[in-house]
Amino acid sequence: MTKTNPGNFFEDFTVGQVLEHATPRTVTDGDRALYGAIYPTRFALSSSAEFAAGCGLSPAPVEDLIAFHIAFGKTVPDISLNAVANLGYAECRFHRPVTTGDTLRTSSEVIGLKQNSNGKSGVVYVRSTATNQRGEVALEWARWVMVHKRDAGSAAPETVLPELADVVAPEDLVLPEGLDFTDYDFAAAGEAHRFDDYAVGEKIDHVDGVTLTDAEHMMATRLWQNTAKVHFNTEARPDGTRLVYGGHVISMARALSFNGLANAQLIAAINAGAHTAPAFAGDTVYAWSEVLDKAETAAPGVGAVRLRLVATKGRDESMTLRSDDGKYAAGVLLDLDYWALVPR
Repeated sequence: MTKTNPGNFFEDFTVGQVLEHATPRTVTDGDRALYGAIYPTRFALSSSAEFAAGCGLSPAPVEDLIAFHIAFGKTVPDISLNAVANLGYAECRFHRPVTTGDTLRTSSEVIGLKQNSNGKSGVVYVRSTATNQRGEVALEWARWVMVHKRDAGSAAPETVLPELADVVAPEDLVLPEGLDFTDYDFAAAGEAHRFDDYAVGEKIDHVDGVTLTDAEHMMATRLWQNTAKVHFNTEARPDGTRLVYGGHVISMARALSFNGLANAQLIAAINAGAHTAPAFAGDTVYAWSEVLDKAETAAPGVGAVRLRLVATKGRDESMTLRSDDGKYAAGVLLDLDYWALVPR
């Protein structure tokens, strides 16, 4: 009898199934340091304990996406070890800042299934929840992933498609306890732009680019204990390439967005996200953002700005999301819709 885990295939999932993921993971200062070494992130609130304390947050939180990647990585052995690709996200809310010393564990519920027409794979929808060592919810999200079937001849399950909100409503955003931007240090943050300086419909070219390497994306993916075969094993894909983890592209684009959005200090929610094309070592990633909406919050001096963050392979100065036929424009790698907290 085998003792190894081959991972779940599409026919192993059932709607309503709950998966408790191994293993809990404690966040360390090493995570913070290595994240900064891999990505060009410079957001003051997660970089400076003094700045964070001045905003009412002490101890200083780690980058929101560190918590997301750690929590996401826990789900991979049970959900996407045999994935073709991770397809998208919805209804992601960050409930409380994660700080070093916090231990995260994740569970997931299968909320939908749909076999693909080729009969060789299907899409699995899950809702995942990460809690800390006190049992408090740190973050939650829904995602859908295409997973290989073990046997193409096995019967297709009943199709169940979950109803997912297009956007997290502003009133449903969870603001960190104590967050206060009334004495915000704009000089330390690096830009002077406030809530009122951003206009709905405005597009911001973040200018800078970073070329992806196999060494960095594999190191990052291992940091989050993401074991998906396609990121490491050249025999896992017919073309013999290592697929870059979509979260690596998200973090790279978020870091690049500092130039123009330095005061978008915290991610409050991810409304939707799609990995629109694969990324590989050698691709140079650029990013641009569009302001989609704005909302006031109850926290002193804090506003919420809804942003579309687009990562592209090669720089697109025209900042075009879709071509005339309605499909994503060539070169678009990521379309991420999220709420960020900014000073008023």
